[in-house]
Amino acid sequence: MGELEGTNVPGDPSRMRISDADRHRVAEVLREAAGEGRLDLDELDERLEMTFEAKTYADLVPITADLHVVQPAPPTASPAPRAGGVPAVGHASSIAIMGDCKRRGVWQVPVNHAAFALMGSITLDLREALLAGPEVTINASAIMGDVKILIPAHVHAVVDGTPIMGDYGQGKDKVAADLGPASPTVRVRGLALMGSVQVVRLPPPGTPRKMLGHY
Repeated sequence: MGELEGTNVPGDPSRMRISDADRHRVAEVLREAAGEGRLDLDELDERLEMTFEAKTYADLVPITADLHVVQPAPPTASPAPRAGGVPAVGHASSIAIMGDCKRRGVWQVPVNHAAFALMGSITLDLREALLAGPEVTINASAIMGDVKILIPAHVHAVVDGTPIMGDYGQGKDKVAADLGPASPTVRVRGLALMGSVQVVRLPPPGTPRKMLGHY
């Protein structure tokens, strides 16, 4: 596995030296992937060796780049109906590689959704989306990119990701949470390597922009 082209430039943060703590975080990601069956034992040993030999953040990128887009399970049900009789389109994954991917409006979020941004940007707007169940999981990872997940006031968010020289967590909400016993839950997990994964609570679409601020 080689380094990504174009990272060896003056002032590039990917060329900065990593710490033992960074190596251990990546090792945990690898062990979790092996526990889920996405790596066999030989691959785990090989990648752990590469991890503990890594010197810079760029060295870590190819070790984990293929672990955060899980193969979606075949659909087991028809698209969810909505007002007007037109079904909501479902998306099992969102991928942005040196580009943008935006999910907005009415769309169906499956129980498990994978979002992966490599030097790109992803926006998942759940404010009008139909969740496939009372709890959905979004495996969101960003490598030198960003993933934004926009949720409405009544959705509960549980964010559990690993930042490595990046940011992973709850952003600055633009509206107060309005949670109750029937509130659905969105669990967000993954890795931000020199990137950002943010969950932000926003008012409904169509709210005047001056009331939203910048996001």
